[in-house]
Amino acid sequence: MYEQFFGLRERPFDLTPNPRYLFLTNRYREALGNLVYGLAGRKGLTVVTGEAGTGKTTLLTVALAQWREAGHLVATLRNPTMDRLEFLQFLAQEFSLSEAAAQSKTVMLREFEALLRQRHASGLLTALVIDEAHSLPTELLEEIRLLANIETPDTKLLPLILLGQPELADRLNDPSLRQLKQRVSLRCSLQPLTLRETAAYLAKRIQLAGGDSLNVFTREAVGAIHHGSGGIPRLINVICDNALVNGFAAGQRPVGQDIIRDVCVDFDLPVMGAAAAPAEPAVLSPTRVPGTATALAPTGATEVASPVAPRTPTAITPPSPTRALSPVRPSGAPVAQPPGFLSGVRVVPIGSASASSTDPQDAEQTSWLRRLLRPFSFFSSSDRA
Repeated sequence: MYEQFFGLRERPFDLTPNPRYLFLTNRYREALGNLVYGLAGRKGLTVVTGEAGTGKTTLLTVALAQWREAGHLVATLRNPTMDRLEFLQFLAQEFSLSEAAAQSKTVMLREFEALLRQRHASGLLTALVIDEAHSLPTELLEEIRLLANIETPDTKLLPLILLGQPELADRLNDPSLRQLKQRVSLRCSLQPLTLRETAAYLAKRIQLAGGDSLNVFTREAVGAIHHGSGGIPRLINVICDNALVNGFAAGQRPVGQDIIRDVCVDFDLPVMGAAAAPAEPAVLSPTRVPGTATALAPTGATEVASPVAPRTPTAITPPSPTRALSPVRPSGAPVAQPPGFLSGVRVVPIGSASASSTDPQDAEQTSWLRRLLRPFSFFSSSDRA
């Protein structure tokens, strides 16, 4: 619909878990490593938690890609809200057990363990993945613990992976499930993207879709997208896809902050206030303008003036405190920032010593991020990309 207008080959913000659009931060790389190692190393029980929409299913799709060869078998349960009998029926169906196994736990365990030993002897992977594991009834969590006990003297026969929202961690902390928690071999948690990661995420997806990031979103729009989504990738995709539709309808390219605000209002998401452009540097002099109280600051700083209230017979209202922005931040002192786009957010500029060396270093992304952050005067000269 809007692809040609924005110079794209395809829609970059669809909600399907397309592994081609996988974006790895340090946390995501760690989670993917745990999933791959948990399967390949037969590590028993692996737990990955994260808020809804952080990309757990996409990571799982990538981790399972190498096990799609003939012979390997990974059963995935995506809706675990079932009782014990339904769970036995699911296992019997997914692992091609007999009809008797679907009705009797004793028969199921006997057939299932025999199958696992046979496949292990043939060098084939057999695993069970449970998505939305935070919804598992307690009785099924106990069944999973018992399945994790199927092993040889040197390896686990059934690698188990539990993917769930943070509530899963609370469930595992229940004293009644302490035995299950002790069997967790690998565990990690996905976190929402930071502002800088959100900008790189947008650049990566737009680039893969054949577009130029600078022609799709303004820098103010990027800040509004991060604010509205809270750094949750699924919400980022929802906001961006709708914003591109609205931008196409309005003939606006690149999409600005006003369109992002409208989309956030429509979806009842947090809305960022109007962005205010940073003031131009001013040379301050000791001359006080009548009606204002002005503080002196070094040349090149920004002048901030506060009106002085008139004297009254009963009280004197002192002038508001004056804030001056210094181009160099004193050690341990907070940086005063203008309201709007990056208010209250610590941004790590590209190329700084504190920037993560493992973030994507794609040349197009890096160039876009540099130009994205350059105009904001509250960065010191040594911090600018």
